[in-house]
This record gives sequence, C-alpha cells and structure tokens, in this order.
Amino acid sequence: MSSDQRFFDFLKERIGLDVTSVGPAIIERAVRQRCTVSEALTADEYWHTLQGSQDEQQALIEAVIVPETWFFRYPESFATLAKLAIKRLVEINHLRALRILSLPCSTGEEPYSIAMALLDAGLKPHQFKVEGMDVSPLSVEKAKRALYGKNSFRGHDLAFRERYFTVESDGYRLSERVLEQVRLQVGNLLDPALLASEPPYDFVFCRNLLIYFDQATQQQVFEVLKRLTHVDGVLFIGPAEGGLLGRFGMRSIGIAQSFAFSRQSSPAPESLPVFVPTPLPVRQAVRSVTPAPLRNRPFTTPTPPTVNPKASDAAALLANIATLANQGKSADARAACERYLDHHEPVAQVFCWLGLLSDVAGKVLEAQGFYRKALYLEPQHPDALMHLAALLQSLGDTAGARRLQDRAARNGRADSERKR
Repeated sequence: MSSDQRFFDFLKERIGLDVTSVGPAIIERAVRQRCTVSEALTADEYWHTLQGSQDEQQALIEAVIVPETWFFRYPESFATLAKLAIKRLVEINHLRALRILSLPCSTGEEPYSIAMALLDAGLKPHQFKVEGMDVSPLSVEKAKRALYGKNSFRGHDLAFRERYFTVESDGYRLSERVLEQVRLQVGNLLDPALLASEPPYDFVFCRNLLIYFDQATQQQVFEVLKRLTHVDGVLFIGPAEGGLLGRFGMRSIGIAQSFAFSRQSSPAPESLPVFVPTPLPVRQAVRSVTPAPLRNRPFTTPTPPTVNPKASDAAALLANIATLANQGKSADARAACERYLDHHEPVAQVFCWLGLLSDVAGKVLEAQGFYRKALYLEPQHPDALMHLAALLQSLGDTAGARRLQDRAARNGRADSERKR
C-alpha cells in the first residue's frame, strides 16, 4: 500500500470522502502541508504522528475541507422554504415550532440564511428553530463568531445585509435576533446514531455533500438523512444530486430551481412560483448537440437578431425542460433540450441544463463541454459559471474553479452596482 493510499483510506473512514470526487492532488497537498507543520520528515513519520494524535487527525481533515459558501446560495431554495414553512405551520395547527436542520453547515451562511428567510416571510421567533451541524469544529467556531467578509455576500440582491448585519472594522456582524434562532454544533453525518434522540425535522438542508461520497457511503448517509427528515418533510439538496435521490426513492416536489425532494411525489402548490428561464438573444442554430472536444469555436458568427415567430413555443419548451429536470426525469429533460435545439436558436440556458444533466449522470467531460458552450453564448451565465466551477473543483482543478468563481463574483458585484 502506498503512503498516499493510507491517507486516502483514513479520510474515507473518518468523513466518507471519496478521493476521486476531489482528486488526489488536493489530499496530497494537505498531507504535505501537515507534514511541514508537524515537522515530519517522511510520510511514514507523519502517518505515525497522525495515528497518535486526535488533534492532528482533525487538523488534516480541516486542511482537506475548504468551505466555499455564501448567504442565500441557490436563492429559490430559500423562497420555497419560506412558502412551505407557512403551509407546514397550518398543517400542524401551530402546535409546535418548525424544526429545520442544516448539515454540513460550514461557516454558518446556510443556517443563518434559513433563519433570515423565515423571519422575512413573517414567521415569529417562537415558530421555528434552526440547527446547524458540521464535522469541522473550526468551521462551527467561525459560524458562532458570526462575523463575515465580502466573499460571503454574492448575487444580485443584498438587501438582507442592510436588515440583518452591522458594519464593523473587520467585516459584517450578524444581528442577535438571527443568532437566537440558530443552534450550532459539531457532528458527523457518517454516525448512524447522529441525533438519534431528537425528533425528526420538518426541513433538512444537505447540499453538495453526497457527490463527494462513493455509492456505498451515499446509501449510508441517505439512510441517516431519511431518518432525520419527517415523513411529511422536505429535503433540500445540491443541484447535481437530484439523480442520486431519485435512485433512493425520493421525488422532486416539482418547484424549479429549489432542489427540494420529498418521500412521495407531489405537484407544486399553485401558489408557489415556477421559474421559466428567459430566452436570450437569438444566434445561429446548432443542428447537433453531440459533445466533442472544443477544438474550434462551436458556433458561427452571430446573425443579426430577428423576430422569432415561435417565441411562445420556445418559452414553453424552456419551462418544460426546467420542470422535467427538477423532477429528476433526466432522459425526458435531455430529449426536450435536443428538441429545443432542433427547432430554435441556441440559448445558454439549454446548454447549461444539458451540462447539469450530464453532470448528474457522471459524464464529466460531456458536462464540461456543455457548460463551456453555455458560457460561449453568455460569458457571465451565473448557473453555468457556478456548476462548471464546482465540477473543476471536484476534479482537483482548484485554480480553474477559482477563476470561474471570481468571474461570477465580479458579475454579481457589477449587477449590484447597476441596481444602486
């Protein structure tokens, strides 16, 4: 067994990390970093140190885990949560507070976003409580400090920052009334007895975690999540994890861009909005979407915009793609994308959906090609930037992922400035 394999196996056992999901380079770099800090001269010497020190074991885990989150990430999830929470309170006759769980909670942006969303929706403090949990004590301590820099604030709408934060010399301090709604603690989702003495939660957020596990660990973690989620509750996941939950018998609740699943399929309430991607300026059509290495520019020179007589049909197709994809009907959604490209001018959103569908299916190179086609058509397409960055990060291309994240952040700041 190679020395690297020992560290891969250690991380697999402790936090379930599948080395193929992040790439060996990230783990090898973390091991080298900890060797330097602990003054170990060889990998064998560091392995001996690691086995004899709980603190060093946690330090290596912290070196591998790189929290990347911000407030109101995937905003439609929080809008959906707010509407479902009001409905849920009616269902339980307001007899108890709603219970919401966020794990992994990282440095706190997600559980605090949950609390702010529910307060903005008009819920009273006694009507809900949020619990945040993470395997990293360092992340939990940062979350408890509740002091955030500019990188935690992204996207178009930052009005919540004015409502819930005060400016300090070293960042933005979260309001006490939000802090009072959230309890934070350290915990490991691989523990089958996690929160065993607690009643189930009405809503559980567990996003962008399952994709870092192998199939056996995914099944193990899902059983814990299923136990933690109330039989009538809703589980919110990451955008690339819908296919996984579909295989485990969960069904999308049918609200686009919310990435929300329940044990039983149910139609979206009529009062909840359905997202319809807005058609972008027309360009010359692509007759085939077969993925291929992007040696040449995939599109010809854009033709002058013309009035599209099939605009309503195009909008309906785009809405149908979103519905099918968010219901976990990947094959039908892909077919709908291809029908769109056969009959309408290409738009970035269609290629972004194709990328996400390929991503979910584990077709990494194909997904990259589609995301890049979306960015060719619309260089600042936010979803394509986000998903491609996450994909590159999972492949170990941290520098490439960071460049895309910086592009998305600059675009968000520019949009915010234009709206002022």
